[in-house]
Amino acid sequence: MSGYRVTARRTGDWWALEVPELPGVFTQAKRLDQAETVASEAIAVMLDVAPGDVRVEVEPVLSRDAREALAHLAAARAAAADAVVGEKSAALEAAAVLTRELSQRDAGRLLGVSFQRVSQLLKERAAQTAQEHGVLPARRRSGSGPGHEPGGGRAAA
Repeated sequence: MSGYRVTARRTGDWWALEVPELPGVFTQAKRLDQAETVASEAIAVMLDVAPGDVRVEVEPVLSRDAREALAHLAAARAAAADAVVGEKSAALEAAAVLTRELSQRDAGRLLGVSFQRVSQLLKERAAQTAQEHGVLPARRRSGSGPGHEPGGGRAAA
């Protein structure tokens, strides 16, 4: 499978597509999401191969303002992802600290989550701590617990 870079320039209501590695291969698409298909077909016709045998990477040629706006968006998304990681870490720590003194229900109330979520956070934190210390957490054996027979199957009702 051959790969080609395709430049896409906005011209009026259309995207003008050009394949720099193949002089003479030009085509157009109404929308950018159509550019890959249209360019693959044009390259396939030029090379007399099946369109599925052609891989393209469409590179839109954008104004400086558009490039800066996209870069700003990428930075904001990265910051948001970092914030999610930070929030998760803070929630794990807060759940652990609060449940030293309070019930899981009270901790959940203060954290703004259910007591079930507090339980999940505590389990996640315990697993993280065990992993950091190279200790594997104890696993619950199958078939143990209410409603289970010794062989691992559910008790018949």
